[in-house]
Amino acid sequence: MTTEGEKRTAKRAMAGRLSWGLADQAASSISNFVVGMYVARSLGLTAFGVFSLAWVTYGVVLNVSRGLSTDPLVVRFSGVPESSWRAAVARSSGTALGAGVAIGAVAVAAGLALGGRVGPAFVCLGVVLPGLLLQDAWRFAFFAAGAGRKAFVNDLVWGVALVPAMVVAARVGSVAAFLLAWGASAAVAAAYGCLQSGIRPRTSRARGWLREQRDLGSRYLVENVSLSGASQLRAYGLGAIVGVGAVGAVRGAELLLGPFLAVLMGLSLVTVPEAARVLRRAPHRLGRFCLLLGAGQAVAALLWGGALLLVPDRLGEFVLGGVWHSAAELIVPVTLGVAGAGLGTGAAAGLRALGAARRSLRSQLFASVCYVGGGLGGAAVAGTVGSAWGVAAATVCSSAVWWLQLRSALRERHHNSVPEVRTS
Repeated sequence: MTTEGEKRTAKRAMAGRLSWGLADQAASSISNFVVGMYVARSLGLTAFGVFSLAWVTYGVVLNVSRGLSTDPLVVRFSGVPESSWRAAVARSSGTALGAGVAIGAVAVAAGLALGGRVGPAFVCLGVVLPGLLLQDAWRFAFFAAGAGRKAFVNDLVWGVALVPAMVVAARVGSVAAFLLAWGASAAVAAAYGCLQSGIRPRTSRARGWLREQRDLGSRYLVENVSLSGASQLRAYGLGAIVGVGAVGAVRGAELLLGPFLAVLMGLSLVTVPEAARVLRRAPHRLGRFCLLLGAGQAVAALLWGGALLLVPDRLGEFVLGGVWHSAAELIVPVTLGVAGAGLGTGAAAGLRALGAARRSLRSQLFASVCYVGGGLGGAAVAGTVGSAWGVAAATVCSSAVWWLQLRSALRERHHNSVPEVRTS
């Protein structure tokens, strides 16, 4: 029987972990925003569009790494004994590092084949991928252990290393220079993560990790790739239909909502481990936890988007330079899309905690199809603005599907947990 004192202690512990999660996401969002702003101001709309294509591609690779390495880690090794956690982290971080090396080599080859304005960007992205993926793996590992403070410090180290790197890149003034600066500073934080944890990534054990986690990893891989792949297809398609400048405009609008997009991208760092803990301690509270999580994000995104509508043009031009006027036209639909995504991530966290990989995969595939269809269909009808509205409508519809799947999963779990009453 849990006493009131134990309940209060558990709530304080959860509040502390969530606070560090918010602090870490704040550090991540600020650094992402500063990088985007600096590049937009330095390069202009078209070159910023090229940078954005590399950024979107990085998002796909990041989600491949997470699906194979760190998503199974946070589901199965959150709140476990330290010895189990350390052994799992050595293998999962080794998997992330190996993925960075392998996919990075492919990106370098693709960049060399492409040439032109886009090719050098992909070559540089391939070079920095191992450091980027390893740094992200440490963040997941620390949150799985309930040590969000270490994740925050690691992101802070990355942010500090970014400052001189961005200054040097600005003097060079090319997309390639900014990509190398961004990735090199991530490599500094990745190396510091090894010191923080006292764990060396074991790439030689990656195959064993993939084999052991294939039941979750394979589904999470498809789910994650469908999510980020949809963004990539939309970006490539928008560039082909409207032009590369349109990709820069969308990225500029997303930067304005950066704090919430960064939280959504890294949400599983905090919410999936916490949802797993809620499920173990008080299963009947999982639905309410997910609802509060999703609703809170949606309301916050709407408030932030409303505030952006009041930003004067002079301030917007100071932040985004020549990208501002194109991005400002997209604030309303992008805000609605982020709010819908925020509501849906609450349900997604619950499905991950339940280990309902089939249901989450089904939901994500539906969301991805809607996202690509809405984004490209809208672009064909009404250009960049039409694409933004199409994505907003698709995201809101997808959020409803996520919640229907979570509701079904909770009912199924409750039904299975109730013992059958036999009558003689």
